Amino acid sequence: MSYSVGQVSAFAGVTVRTLHHYDKAGLLSPSERNHAGYRLYGEADLVRLQQILFYRELGFPLDEIATILEDPQGSALERLRARQRQLSEEIARLQRLAEVAERAIEVQRTGVSLTPEERFEVFGEVAFDLSYATEAELKWARSDGQREAMARAAGHTKDDWRRLMQESAAWRAELLAAFDGGCPSDGERAMDLAEEHRLHVARWFTACPPGMHRRIADDFVADPRAFALVVPPSQQRPGLAAYTCRAVHANAARLAGTGTAVEEGRDR
Repeated sequence: MSYSVGQVSAFAGVTVRTLHHYDKAGLLSPSERNHAGYRLYGEADLVRLQQILFYRELGFPLDEIATILEDPQGSALERLRARQRQLSEEIARLQRLAEVAERAIEVQRTGVSLTPEERFEVFGEVAFDLSYATEAELKWARSDGQREAMARAAGHTKDDWRRLMQESAAWRAELLAAFDGGCPSDGERAMDLAEEHRLHVARWFTACPPGMHRRIADDFVADPRAFALVVPPSQQRPGLAAYTCRAVHANAARLAGTGTAVEEGRDR
C-alpha cells in the first residue's frame, strides 16, 4: 500500500515541510508514483521514516542519521552507546540544575528581600552574575562549604550585608594600594592582604582553609565574573587578578611553612 505526503504527515506526526526537507536532503525520498505522477511512500519508506524519527528523538543530527542508515550494522550500536552516555551526562546536569533551582527558591524564601535601591546602597558596583553563581553552585554542589556558604548568606540581614561590603571595600582599597605601589605579590603586605581575604570568607560565609582559598583565587584568573565579585570592573587594573591569585598562593605556602593550625575543613 502507498501513501501520499499528506497522509504520511498526518499519521507520522511530522509536517509536510519536514518530509520535503528529508526528501531534498536525500534522507528519505518517496519511492513510488501514482498514475498522475505524484510521488508516494511505500512500506519500506515508512520503515525508514520510523528509523529517522527514532534517531531524531534521541537528538542525532540528520547527517549522522544518514550515516547510520547507510550502514546500520556497522555504526548504529557504537553511536547509540555514545549517545546514551551523552544523555546520561545531560540528565545528571539537569538534575543538578533542578537542585540549584530548589536551593535558590529556599534562599528567596529565607533570605533578605532588598529593593533595587537597597541593593545598590549595599552592594554598589559589585554585581552578582547569575550565570556565574549558577555555574559555581554546580561546580561545588557536593561541597559542605558551598552549602554552608549559601545557608549563611541566606541568613544575613541588610545590616550584615552592609558591614560585609564595608569590610570588603576597605580591604579592596588596601589591595589596590599595594598593587599600584609595586608591592611584590609574594611580599609580606600582599600575603597579609590575602590572609585577610581568607579570614573574611571564613567570617561571613564558610571555613576557608588554604587549599580552598587557592581554588577560589584560581577562579579570579580563569573567570572575570569571579574577580568582579571582589573588585568591580571599574576599579580593576591589568594583571590585578593574577597578582591577587599569586598573593593567595604565596600566603598558603607561608601558612604551610609556619605550621599554622588550619584544618582542611575548618579554621581552628
